[in-house]
Amino acid sequence: MLITAINGSPNHDGNTSLLLREALAAARELGAETRLLNVAEVLADLDQPFCEVCSNPCNAACAEGNRLGEALDLLRQVDGLIIGSPVYFGTITGQLAAFWDKTRTIRRDRALLNVVGGAVSVAGSRFGGQETTIKAVHDLMLVQGLIIVGDGHREFDCGHQGVCSQQPSGSDVNAIDRTRILARRIVEVARATEGLRHR
Repeated sequence: MLITAINGSPNHDGNTSLLLREALAAARELGAETRLLNVAEVLADLDQPFCEVCSNPCNAACAEGNRLGEALDLLRQVDGLIIGSPVYFGTITGQLAAFWDKTRTIRRDRALLNVVGGAVSVAGSRFGGQETTIKAVHDLMLVQGLIIVGDGHREFDCGHQGVCSQQPSGSDVNAIDRTRILARRIVEVARATEGLRHR
């Protein structure tokens, strides 16, 4: 069982990363292998970080022999995916959007079909656009065919759509608790749906 978190923040060690690391710790407690991808680092060595649809279908020329290629290879193996983004003007970061556009090649192969996903978002205020950002992440997941988890049982609640945090996230105990619950839900559903992921 491989659970990977994608940090959509340009800051590899900030509020979003803190929550994603909490999620991965909870997944490891359930026996999952975990990895963390920082999209800003993945895109850093590309001459062109934005997808220009240079070929259709995508031949992944931009991902040959670099960190983007390694990231896409990792995504081909995941059972669960947690995507986090700070709120930028009510939605995801440009870095996350640019990275996800580069996943066209694995969409062609349906590599993320039936992978289980959940979302985490952080803003500067309690009502700072977290839920609209989470819904934008869900849209990314839906186009790739992921199975999205949200709210759990009353005593097992990760948030209606996902985890909404106010920075500093290290002080947001509610968000930390919900992040760990979200990770446990992703592992639970990933185990139950393992046979749907044909690799």
